[in-house]
Amino acid sequence: MSLTLRLVKTLHHILSKAGRGGSLPGSLALKLDPDFISRFHMPGIVVIVTGTNGKTTTSNLIAESLRACGLKVINNHRGDNLNVGIATLLAVSSDSRFNVQADAAVIEVDELTVYRQFKNLHPTALVVTNFFRDQLDRAGEMETIIRKIMEVTEDFEGDLILNGDDPNVIRIGENVGKAKVRWFSVGRCGVSRGTTDEASEGKFCPRCGRPLKYEYYQYSHIGRFCCEHDGFGRISPYLQVDAVDFHDGTFRADGHVFHSFINTIYAVYNCAATVCVLKSLGLDETRADEVFTGYELKEGRNEVFRLSKPCVINLVKNPTGTNEVLKSILSIPGEKNVCIFLNDNDQDGHDVSWIWDAHFERLNDPQVKTVVCSGLRAYDMALRLKYEGLEDRVMVIENSTKAVKWLDEQNMDSYIIATYTALHATRAILRKEEHA
Repeated sequence: MSLTLRLVKTLHHILSKAGRGGSLPGSLALKLDPDFISRFHMPGIVVIVTGTNGKTTTSNLIAESLRACGLKVINNHRGDNLNVGIATLLAVSSDSRFNVQADAAVIEVDELTVYRQFKNLHPTALVVTNFFRDQLDRAGEMETIIRKIMEVTEDFEGDLILNGDDPNVIRIGENVGKAKVRWFSVGRCGVSRGTTDEASEGKFCPRCGRPLKYEYYQYSHIGRFCCEHDGFGRISPYLQVDAVDFHDGTFRADGHVFHSFINTIYAVYNCAATVCVLKSLGLDETRADEVFTGYELKEGRNEVFRLSKPCVINLVKNPTGTNEVLKSILSIPGEKNVCIFLNDNDQDGHDVSWIWDAHFERLNDPQVKTVVCSGLRAYDMALRLKYEGLEDRVMVIENSTKAVKWLDEQNMDSYIIATYTALHATRAILRKEEHA
């Protein structure tokens, strides 16, 4: 056995015994051997999942659906999607000769680094959920990310599972020569609109620069569109989702009725990508519905904690994701308090100007009684809300423990939205508070 592999496995075992996980073993491996990831012999099915929003949920749904089909699957279920997390996953899942012990690997990869690890992971399929402007000080312009992914997929010979309702994603499918492109698309439904005030991307055709003509928008720039001049956007979906029913929480695809794990349009897209993967592999698509029906969101994805009244926490990191979370919060009837934890550490992105592009005016709703601002940039958030006329309902509690305790004391349903580095610390406080 490689000395590096032995050390990584030993360190992971020690940390697991101590009740700790994380990517420290992978970090050590890459310091000792920068080519560590490339040394693994991957299983016959390797699905990489990337994109701006929905990577963790989509990759977990795919992994669980493959398990439901009888396959032995490894995946980075907590969303450790950088190189150190992937190195840890492969090391603990392999034998002494770097053979990954599984039928399939489903690996979420950060969209900023996917081009670096694409060939090392030997994917048989790449799933792309969507592309939005996100953490510009860390990731740079979205255009740079798209072009890098286009470069590494140009000669890719596997399956490309692509969101055909995102003009930024369609560019990847148009740039390949050998891959089998599998578009998934969601038809008009109850949330579809003819116009939008949310879309900041996808306005113009990348071929000719003329405005795209939208038949309908689902959210942000996601929807059905085409360029009337050159036909960009006219796709033939490999998987078409229709009959989305937000009352019953169902949708139809390939003649089957599926149940969405949560009643939101972005959840339907997560499910569509999952069914598309199973279809491309020739597996029983209905197995996915078994997963959707019993799937519980965790790790800050609509996660519920039992305080004096239920408290729901969601991760946010960009305007589009924030808008969808706000819609979801306000769609639930009844009085509520909302708490926003805004940090600006490295993983969050130091530039918090994105909060001015999110539609926080939606919180100017009589059902929202108080909006608590917390975290390192609590006052920036409070200022943002003041400009929406919410100053009489805004409270700043910088200390996160005190903010959670305040929510608990109100005996009212509450909703927390938090950026990356605030998320896990806040979840730990919530766990402690719900058992107090």
